[in-house]
Amino acid sequence: MKFKNGLLVIAAAAVIGVSSVAKAKNVRVGVVLPYTGGAAQFGQQIDRGMSLYLSLHGDQLGGHQIELIKRDSKRPGGDIAKTAVQELITREKVDLLTGFVFSPNAMASAPLVTQGKVPMVIMNAGTAWIPNLSPYIARVSFTMWQAGVPMGEYAKNTLNCTSAASGYTDYPPGKDSVAAFKFGFEGAGGKVVDAIPMGGPREVPDFTPFFQRVKDAKPDCFYVFVPAGNHASAVVKTFSDLDMAGAGIRLIGPGDITQDTKLQGMGDSAVGMVTVHHYSADYETPENQTFVAAWKAAYGADTTPDFMGVAGYDGMAAIVQVIRELDGNISADATMDILKGWKFDSPRGPIMIDPETRDIVQDQHVHEVVKSGGRLKIKVLSSISQVKDPCKANQLGKCASN
Repeated sequence: MKFKNGLLVIAAAAVIGVSSVAKAKNVRVGVVLPYTGGAAQFGQQIDRGMSLYLSLHGDQLGGHQIELIKRDSKRPGGDIAKTAVQELITREKVDLLTGFVFSPNAMASAPLVTQGKVPMVIMNAGTAWIPNLSPYIARVSFTMWQAGVPMGEYAKNTLNCTSAASGYTDYPPGKDSVAAFKFGFEGAGGKVVDAIPMGGPREVPDFTPFFQRVKDAKPDCFYVFVPAGNHASAVVKTFSDLDMAGAGIRLIGPGDITQDTKLQGMGDSAVGMVTVHHYSADYETPENQTFVAAWKAAYGADTTPDFMGVAGYDGMAAIVQVIRELDGNISADATMDILKGWKFDSPRGPIMIDPETRDIVQDQHVHEVVKSGGRLKIKVLSSISQVKDPCKANQLGKCASN
C-alpha cells in the first residue's frame, strides 16, 4: 500500500514484466463514508474491511491498481453525500463508487449514478428498494426485510408471541424494518398492536417515553429497529431501567441492536435478547475465524469486526473481481453483468448477488445473546439458507419491479 497525493493506492503484489506494466490500469474508486461525526465508527468498520481485503488479496488485481478516493458523508441527510458523489463523478472521474452507510445518502446519489453511468456497490444502506432506483446499483450488505420477516415468523412460531409492539428510528430503514416484521409476524398469525416512531438517526433520543408506552400496552414481544452503535446501547439500557423483562415483554429485533462492537458494553441486561442477522464475529466457521484473526492482527487484539466490517471486506472482493475480469477497463454495463450472479465465500457464509434484483442473497440466523466465559456472545439458535429479499420477492410497494 502507498499514498499518492493523499489518496490510497493499492497495487498488485505480484511481480509483473515490463509489457504487463505498460498495460496496467489505475482504477479510481470513490468511497463515500462517514469519516467524522457520530457515525464515524461505522465508516471506520467499512474502511477497515476494505483495506483488510486488499492487504490480503491485492495480488488478485491482475497487475492493475486501485486508487481509493475518499469523501466524508458525515451524516444521513443525503445532501453532503450527493455533493460528494457529484464531485467524484464529474471532477475525479471515478470508475466505481462504493461505501454508503445510510440509506438516504444512497437514495440521494442514485440519480447521479444513473446519469453518469458509474456503478455503485453499496456496503451498508439497507432499505430494500434502493437498487430499484438505478440499474447501476448492486448491494453486498443486507436488506431490512431479510431480517425483519424471519424475526416476525420466529417470534410467533417459536417464541409464542401473539401480540407485539414495534419501535423504530423514523427514517427509511426503520420504516422498512417494522413493515418487514409486521409482514412476517401477522402472516404467521400474530398481531402488531402499536408501531412507534422514536426520533431520528442523528442523535440518540430519550427512549423512556416510547418504551413506557409499550410497557403499558403489555405486548408479548417488543421489536426494535434503531441504527447500530449508541442508539442500540441506549435501547438495552432503557429496556433494563424500566424492567420490561420483568413485565413479561421480550426484546427482539434485527441484529443491528446487538452489534459486535457494542455488545460487551451492554452488560447482562442484553442476555436473552433474540435477533435475526447475517453476521456475528462469534461464528465458529473456518472462514470467519480466519477473518477475525486477520482483523485483530491488522487493527489490534482489542478490536472486532462487525457486520459493516465484513460488508467492506466482501464489497472489496466484488470490486476486485470486476477489475480482474474487465482487465481494468471499467464500464457500468459490463460491471453490472459481472456482479449479477457474483458468488463469494464470505466470513458470514456463502453470498451471491441476485442477477434479477442486484441485491444480496445470504443465510440468515436467529441469534440469542448469552454469557459464556465472562463475556457476552452470540449463540445461533437456527438458520435459514440463502434468503432473497422478501420485499422484492413479494413485489411489495416500492420493491415492485418498474
